[in-house]
Amino acid sequence: MTEARGSAAPPARHTPGTPCWVSLMVHGMAATQEFYGSLFGWEFMPGPQQLGPYVRALLGGQEVAGIGQLPPDRPLPVAWTPYLASEDIDLTAETVRLCGGTVGVGPLDAGDAGRLVIGSDPAGAVFGVWQAAAHLGTSVAGVPGTPAWHELLTFETVSVAKFYETVFGYEEEPVVSADFDYVTLHAGGRPVAGLHGVGHALPRDRGPHWMTYFEVADATASTRLLTELGGHVLRPPHDSPHGRVATVADPEGARFALIENPH
Repeated sequence: MTEARGSAAPPARHTPGTPCWVSLMVHGMAATQEFYGSLFGWEFMPGPQQLGPYVRALLGGQEVAGIGQLPPDRPLPVAWTPYLASEDIDLTAETVRLCGGTVGVGPLDAGDAGRLVIGSDPAGAVFGVWQAAAHLGTSVAGVPGTPAWHELLTFETVSVAKFYETVFGYEEEPVVSADFDYVTLHAGGRPVAGLHGVGHALPRDRGPHWMTYFEVADATASTRLLTELGGHVLRPPHDSPHGRVATVADPEGARFALIENPH
């Protein structure tokens, strides 16, 4: 985590490279909606169906995130995936390939909402790219139940940082430390995501992956509720320089973090 936030809503159109949406592909749509609806207070409405059944989560009528049915013919992980904004998704997809990444899905049109790509970086971490049309992305921030930060857990940051900087034009701010490998990515002059090199501490069953932090009012209470709803606590709430944080998983195993923002 790093200095991730403010309470202001995101701009109307996200700066290229900024995480603008987060989406989860699952096996059980109904059970997953029930879980997150109870945990975060989300309501749901239908979204684009190009990759199969898909809903958008709403908080106070504003779009927060997406949940889709995992296609049986695509070996995608059950994981929260951040979508990074692009103004030219075809060029972005080509640059991903040229820089050693992989494009697994797209570019394809999601109705009149926009165009999407699902790809992976050279270390194998899956991410999305979104070129907005009618759907600009997450439209509320800084309140409980909204994405607060996105962090890539990977082996080491040097080569992966070069990939993301070349593809999305980020500026980087490394943490100068002998035993802490962390880089903050900046877009439009503000921090938008982090890269955390953890070496062999990566879970063997996951490999490099993006982690979404969702804001909550009370990390301890939310963790307790998550357990009651069938989720799993991977690391209990603990104090960090940016608030109390817990690492958790939903009933299907999708990992995410809860962060209690110190106001």
